[in-house]
Amino acid sequence: MQIPVNKNASENAKMLLNYLSETAGKAIITGQHTQTIPMEEVDYIFSKTGKKPKLRGFELLSYSPNINYENASNECLTEIYENRETLKTAMKWAENSEGILTFSFHWFSPLGGHDKSFYTKNTDFDAAKILVEGSSEREAFYHDMKIIADYLKPFSEKDIPILWRPFHESDGEWFWWGAKGPEIAKKLYILMYHYFTETCHLNNLLWVWNCRLPEGYPGDEYVDVISVDIYLTEYKSTDYRDEYLKLINDTTKNKVAALAEVGYLPDIKMLEQSHTPWAYYMTWSKEFCIGEQYNTVEQLRNMYESPYAIVET
Repeated sequence: MQIPVNKNASENAKMLLNYLSETAGKAIITGQHTQTIPMEEVDYIFSKTGKKPKLRGFELLSYSPNINYENASNECLTEIYENRETLKTAMKWAENSEGILTFSFHWFSPLGGHDKSFYTKNTDFDAAKILVEGSSEREAFYHDMKIIADYLKPFSEKDIPILWRPFHESDGEWFWWGAKGPEIAKKLYILMYHYFTETCHLNNLLWVWNCRLPEGYPGDEYVDVISVDIYLTEYKSTDYRDEYLKLINDTTKNKVAALAEVGYLPDIKMLEQSHTPWAYYMTWSKEFCIGEQYNTVEQLRNMYESPYAIVET
């Protein structure tokens, strides 16, 4: 049994974390990211397998307070418009199912930026300056956090638990929160943890860390789930066991682990044999799920028909 790091965690948050820890190594929870209202990925999976994923990932990018619409490409605007109101979709699904929610946040930089300004290349926002008391960057950071906390509050009021995964992929420099290195991202995560739990009382959140570098790990007192994003350059049958061993070696052996994003599905037959203790996986959206550019229909069926896989009931 694993206890949430937030001592005031809600009952449902406690139950979810315990469920994840009890599941890991005995089965794997199926998951799918979907960043648009229709959730077309879920419909596709159902059309091919007759089943639906137990876990669904939703995206908060369109809720970013500082989107520069005037200097946004058509691709950026399409992504924003397709993503709008997804929290309503997430709420409706959560209230009418026994599924599991996980939220990602491609956060448009709190100051400046153009186009998809969650990318480092599209903003001059300096994440390190957030750590400077009285800086405009710190003020903007807290301004945005307050707005996002307000969007999350209805889930807290209804005690709908969320696997909350902020500042993801900070082992790379492609997002502004990782541009100054994983140590900075770690400190931003800790700031958010204290603000969301102590000031905003979002006690329904389970805190998912998503960086595999030792110097980036915030510490066991701030993390409920360790996770990694894996996009192989080409398909191979794998249970991602090597990645699991590296993850726990470089972060902690005391937390439940997850494949927070994958391009290619783990091989369910290998997992049945190895019992590599991933609690869940989440395939990324659009072409990573729909069509057979990444995952074949046969692989989908193998996953969703396996007794080792947990699906929505």
